Amino acid sequence: MTAHQTSPRPDHLVLGCMGLGGSWDPSPYTAADIDAAEATVEAALDSGITAFDHADIYRHGKAEAVFGEVLARTPGLRERITLQSKCGIRLAEEGRPGMYDLRGDSIVRKVEESLTRLRTDVLDVLLLHRPDPLADPAEVAEALESLHRQGLVRRFGVSNMNAPQIARLQDHLSLPLTANQLEMSLLRRDWLEDGVLVNTPASAANGFPVGTVEHCLAHGIALQAWGPLAQGRFTGRQETAEEHATAALVAELAEAKGTTPETVVLWWLQRHPAHVVPVIGTTNPARVRACRDAALGEPLLSHEEWYTLWTTARGAALP
Repeated sequence: MTAHQTSPRPDHLVLGCMGLGGSWDPSPYTAADIDAAEATVEAALDSGITAFDHADIYRHGKAEAVFGEVLARTPGLRERITLQSKCGIRLAEEGRPGMYDLRGDSIVRKVEESLTRLRTDVLDVLLLHRPDPLADPAEVAEALESLHRQGLVRRFGVSNMNAPQIARLQDHLSLPLTANQLEMSLLRRDWLEDGVLVNTPASAANGFPVGTVEHCLAHGIALQAWGPLAQGRFTGRQETAEEHATAALVAELAEAKGTTPETVVLWWLQRHPAHVVPVIGTTNPARVRACRDAALGEPLLSHEEWYTLWTTARGAALP
């Protein structure tokens, strides 16, 4: 793998690694899966992306394992990247349903297993993947602080949690929670519309937990956006009139600004004052490279352009 030559802003864009490792079953990964992972990582580094997001369940652990193979092939790479993983979901097995598990011993065990698969001594970031209704926040905090004391995890965050859940955990934790990963995109806009539908009939149907974005902003918790490219709804396939209109606008802006449609879609998130960090989930090297300008530069969307994208995607004027 070639050396990474660019100088991006740290963690301005993250590569989500859920698609690495072959099939979604326990069957072994192959040499071809390792090669494909290496090509994706190479494309990310060439595009200024140096942060990589995993979870212990991705491809039944194979996503982490093939990434570990890539690290083993490339001496010095681990020191040049940010490595993040998640735990807290247990996939269904014969005789047991899928469930959430944030018991303290489970957190510690799952981190140790991730480190083994990734062939590294430390995670830069650990996120708790989903809220566990049975979790004891004091027990969770004790497990996280133990991992930190042992030098196994540097920073901690959460995923798919609302403001009260974050605050309850933070009350028991001496270390700061630094990230919350949520589904956010030009298609999934409830996180944004929550703030403008106040005192309108539409607010009751929005569903996004009120105050979560504001809580994260107030407490220095970075918002990471999973699904930021919206499965290509504005850069490839469209299913509704609003998506067709938005895709046409995205293409027009991309041409005018000398960039790619993928970049424009990511810029829309990055332009928000919360400094949203998109976690792109593609493993297609060409599509990874199409996001390069979003990794290396500032979001070049005016106030008016940002609003035009929003109102076109929602298919209606603002209240």
